[in-house]
Amino acid sequence: MAEGEATIAPKSLEDFDPPKKPKRNKFALACAILASMTSILLGYDIGVMSGAAIYIKRDLKVTDVQIEILSGIINIYSPIGSYIAGRFSDWIGRRYTIVLAGVIFFVGAILMGLSPNYAFLMFGRFFAGVGIGFAFLIAPVYISEVSPTSSRGFLTSLPEVFLNGGILVGYISNYGFSKLPLRYGWRVMLGIGAIPSIFLAIAVLAMPESPRWLVAKGRLGEAKKVLYKISDSKEEAQQRLDDIKEITGIPSDCDDEIVSVTKVQGKGVWKELFLHPTPAVRHIFIASLGIHFFAQATGIDAVVLYSPRIFEKAGIKSDQNKLLATVAVGFVKTVFVLVSTFLLDRVGRRMLLLTSVGGLIISLLTLAVSLTIIANSRATLTWAIWLSIAAVLSYAGTFSIGSGPITWVYSSEIFPLRLRAQGVSIGAVVNRLTSGVISMTFLSLSKAITIGGAFFLFAGIAIVAWVFHYTMLPETQGKTLEEIERSFGSFWRKRKTSPPAEGVNRETQLCTNDQTMTTED
Repeated sequence: MAEGEATIAPKSLEDFDPPKKPKRNKFALACAILASMTSILLGYDIGVMSGAAIYIKRDLKVTDVQIEILSGIINIYSPIGSYIAGRFSDWIGRRYTIVLAGVIFFVGAILMGLSPNYAFLMFGRFFAGVGIGFAFLIAPVYISEVSPTSSRGFLTSLPEVFLNGGILVGYISNYGFSKLPLRYGWRVMLGIGAIPSIFLAIAVLAMPESPRWLVAKGRLGEAKKVLYKISDSKEEAQQRLDDIKEITGIPSDCDDEIVSVTKVQGKGVWKELFLHPTPAVRHIFIASLGIHFFAQATGIDAVVLYSPRIFEKAGIKSDQNKLLATVAVGFVKTVFVLVSTFLLDRVGRRMLLLTSVGGLIISLLTLAVSLTIIANSRATLTWAIWLSIAAVLSYAGTFSIGSGPITWVYSSEIFPLRLRAQGVSIGAVVNRLTSGVISMTFLSLSKAITIGGAFFLFAGIAIVAWVFHYTMLPETQGKTLEEIERSFGSFWRKRKTSPPAEGVNRETQLCTNDQTMTTED
């Protein structure tokens, strides 16, 4: 060894151990679970309507078009609730907005359960739709704001878990109450949805308010207490508080319990989103609208709402067997969305989403081919029937492992704080309107181009969706909400950046690239 050279001590095995992932924060998990329960309302309504529609048609003597409108109109009403919820959540807070969602849906469920005719039933659907719109918006927003970075994907995907659980409960309710007299069966199916809404409105009061909303209102002392409970460490809590202060316009060295916030959250949001967006905001907005549109345009509501019709076209004739098959769909969706929650923070959003949409393409093409073969065959083809059932289950599973939960995880975490409530509300509106169009036209579309042709169309949309996701959506795994905003706007140029030279630290080069691109912008 040359004179003057420093002696390097050998490293122990412990020095090579990867950093341990922090344990999941139990308080943040409890808050996320309570907020996610709002999704049961939508899930139950979707699941129960698929079976109740069979008996509503027979009891009220309505047409297929009226059934389409009845099933899908809730998705036209819910954007009204989402829009109002975006304003309410900035006014009264995230927590009380969730309570209001439960109250409105409770009214809707009672009205539907007591409906004497089709017109009154549609009136009840309006209240249920507005309540669902409230819940659909606020749950992912609240969860993304209370989740520590290490488990944000897992926690933000919980609403999708409860939504699928609600669908499964709705399917089971269909099967259980189908044995009641025709006049009472479907009314009990719909009216019993009031029970979870009561529990939700009461349980949510145990949740703390979102720290981001508290800071936006100048209530720094309360926000700090909440952040210490929901963060993995005191250092992370302080960092999150400083980040929120910066965005809200509060000096980072301010330690007052209550401050006056002059920068009002929500002020100028529409101008920033539509008229004068920065490259990053424009990219975020397009990504949010696209992921919401394609999540529904690939036909999930057609499969979930009309699975008894699909199974009938596949060759299953008995009502009981059709409802049992739909229970299988609900079970598969629930299992796969649970798997997704454990993969989101390990595999990442982007890879899981691309894999999911790839699976949708294969499942839709298989279902389209098998249903077309069955429709054009005079003989009963057992293999084609089973292939159709397998394709429906495969579609339900691949959607629930990626496209379903990631849509809400991704869209709720990419918007900056000042734009989050309104940005997510616009995404929710696109989601529900697209869902409404699909659910209100599927039966008519199937008659016009055959049911196999309808699924060929959905497969084509899924191919376009895969291309969109691949080219437009950067990875957000492991980033703070503030770091995510900086990932947008220059994503395409980052993808074209040559790999770092050998021996050069990749993070250093990306950091340099970011600075260069910021200067160019």
